[in-house]
Amino acid sequence: MTKFTEDVIRIIGRIPEGKVMTYGQIARMAGSPRAARQVVRILHSMSSKYGLPWHRVINSKGELGLQEDEALSLQRLLLESEGIELMGERKVSLERYLYDGTEPDES
Repeated sequence: MTKFTEDVIRIIGRIPEGKVMTYGQIARMAGSPRAARQVVRILHSMSSKYGLPWHRVINSKGELGLQEDEALSLQRLLLESEGIELMGERKVSLERYLYDGTEPDES
């Protein structure tokens, strides 16, 4: 596993309940600012194996990026269960819910 992949897994795993991060933000924090699509691939292929909170990762516009209705509904449900209020069907307020990665790790 590459260092980038390890860093992405670590960063996603630390997103606190009730917060979100963007694919691009995670890529930047992992040291590869232009690798947002790689973050998508890592999230898709490794979420189950590493128990990642995949539902807390959204696109740079604050939108839920999933296209499949069932997966989108599950993501919406999981975010709402953590207290994240959606604007419409797909939008999250980045001003309110974006995690900047600098808060202390509480684990």
